[in-house]
Amino acid sequence: MRTLGVEEEFLIVDPYNGAPLPLAADLLRLQDPGREPVDGTPHPTLTVELHQEQLEVITRPHSNLSGLAAEIVAGRAFADTLARSAGVRIVALATSPLALVPHPTRTDRYDALLEKHALTAREQLTCGMHVHVCVDSDEEGVAILDRIRAWLPLLIALSSNSPFWHGADSGYASFRTQAWNRWSTAGPTEVFGSAQAYHALVADLSGTGVVVSPDFDARLSARHPTVEIRVSDVCLDPRDTVLIAALVRALAETAAREWRAGTAPDPVPAIVLRQAAWQASRWGLTGDLLHPVTHRPVVARHAILALQNHVRDALEEAGDAAYVEESLQRILDGGTGAGRQRRAYERRGLLADVVSEAIAVTHGRPVDDAYRVEQLLTADHGAVDARGDHHRTPISL
Repeated sequence: MRTLGVEEEFLIVDPYNGAPLPLAADLLRLQDPGREPVDGTPHPTLTVELHQEQLEVITRPHSNLSGLAAEIVAGRAFADTLARSAGVRIVALATSPLALVPHPTRTDRYDALLEKHALTAREQLTCGMHVHVCVDSDEEGVAILDRIRAWLPLLIALSSNSPFWHGADSGYASFRTQAWNRWSTAGPTEVFGSAQAYHALVADLSGTGVVVSPDFDARLSARHPTVEIRVSDVCLDPRDTVLIAALVRALAETAAREWRAGTAPDPVPAIVLRQAAWQASRWGLTGDLLHPVTHRPVVARHAILALQNHVRDALEEAGDAAYVEESLQRILDGGTGAGRQRRAYERRGLLADVVSEAIAVTHGRPVDDAYRVEQLLTADHGAVDARGDHHRTPISL
């Protein structure tokens, strides 16, 4: 069983007017390193990001969705506890509905980034979700990267949670994707073919002096023995975070099996995959998506069904199939975070209402019957523990 972990980036907001506030450093100082963990569970890892209006929460590696789901919710709650003690809140919005000028985090690394990339960096107040899945070697990792490329735009569509930008509706379901793609190395990559070719390209990019670490949609982690999938918006609903993580692990396992069986990766050019990502960013699940095999427009449900069928074996063996099926149906029927944000705005025409409702959903407290807490991951699915033993574990938040 491949372990997986999640990094979620959140906005720090005023709960009354919805405005992001530059308090990340202050919140981190509120942590009590001497406080005993609850039930022996270590406190989540919190870090700063490029701007002080953001806070990142990082989970530990997990072998089953039950543990991951529990830590995702605990991480959100822990960060929000610190925020509430300062009179603010943590919210899972991939862009701020309200316009603002972000405040950079002052470190040597971020100072250099801001100096080099100018407005691109100054405006980059976006919150994503990164999924790490363990690999046995760089060679296996690159083989996985080569074989999941065409499926990643569907993760953009499923996680889309950023319709507003600078105080206006952008027209996109995931405008974060558009803003993120301003970085010079962001987006899909061509097939690498080998770990040697991957590392050679990274070295060549570093040699240009423009970039230190590439912002590919998916890459080998520089710090961990994992592949890191970086295309998703931070998900408004924590159930969706777990869904995306389960799909990423299943994609990685399916790709590794294809590699071991000698199945060549799809040679589709990266420029075509960029169109698939753009389409997913523009419409989410409300318009056509490009089919990950034919690369032609199809109804969004058909593209998502193709993804589910592609990874079905890996999902079933991990004990994740039932949860993924239920979650996909819920999102296809009820919409993504982008749709929920727009519905909140339409009620009174107030962007503050978008943030207020998002705070409730971020922390698993529904505001209507479509998002009932008691439905959160309640199915009793078979899982596999760290020893590889199957057991029955209720997945719950």
